[in-house]
Amino acid sequence: MSPTTRTRTSSLTAPAIELPPPFRLVTLREVGDAFAHAVANAANDGAGTLVYVGRFDLAEFAVVLEPDEPLRMARRTIYAGMSALADALTVLAPPETPLEIEWPDTIKVNVGLVGGGRLAWPDDAKEDEPPQWLVFGAMIRLVSLAEGEAGLRPLTAALEDEGFDDLAADRMVETFARHLMVTLDAWQEQGFSAVAKTYLPRLAPEAEKGVRRDIDENGDLLVRRLGKGDVARRKLAPSLAQPSWLDPKTRGPRA
Repeated sequence: MSPTTRTRTSSLTAPAIELPPPFRLVTLREVGDAFAHAVANAANDGAGTLVYVGRFDLAEFAVVLEPDEPLRMARRTIYAGMSALADALTVLAPPETPLEIEWPDTIKVNVGLVGGGRLAWPDDAKEDEPPQWLVFGAMIRLVSLAEGEAGLRPLTAALEDEGFDDLAADRMVETFARHLMVTLDAWQEQGFSAVAKTYLPRLAPEAEKGVRRDIDENGDLLVRRLGKGDVARRKLAPSLAQPSWLDPKTRGPRA
C-alpha cells in the first residue's frame, strides 16, 4: 500500500502557493535548504508538510510522507515522486520537449541534466517495519548561473534555455503537488504497478536493444534481455545514498 498523507492539524499563515489538501506549506528564505529542513522536522511536522525555498534560479522543495509499508518496500516512493516531478515538467514544457529519467533519480530535458529527486528516512528505521516518515525532495534548475554559452555545456540544462515559458518555481510546486496526489492515489487503489507504468516509460533507453525493465517489490530495477534467462539487478537502496544529480559542493544540480 502506498505512503499516505495522514494530516496533522496545523494553522499556518496564508501561503503564496496554493496547494491541494492535505498539503501544508512551509516557506524558507533563499538561503534555506528544503530537504534538510523537512528531514529535521519530519517527525514533528507530519505527513503532508511541503517545504519550499523561494529562489529565482532553482525550484527547490520537499514533502513529508508517512508510509504504511515496511521500509524495504516504501523506498519505492522515489518512483512516485519522480513520476510526479516528470509529469509536472511535462505540463510546463513546450510541446514535444524530450524529457527522460536517468535511473533512479535524475531528470533530463533534451538530454541535459536539470535536476532530480532524493529520498530520506530515519536513521534508525528497520527494513521490515514502516518508517515513521519519508521525505521526498526535488530540485530543478530554472536558470543557469554558469558562465559561457549553454551549447558549451551539452550535458547540463536549465528550463530557461529549453524554452519553458513559465519559470515560476511556485507554479512548478503547485503542479507537482497535484500530480503527486494523483500518483499516490493510484498506488493506493491499484497497487504499485500503477506507479511503475508511469515511471518506466520515462526511463532513458538502454544501450542494448531488446530489453525489458521492471521494478522489484524492494525497489530494485530488474533488467531482462529478451531471449536470455539472466536478469540484471540494480539495487535501489545504495543508489539513494548519494543523489547522482546533486553536486555536494554547490548543493545544487551538477553543472
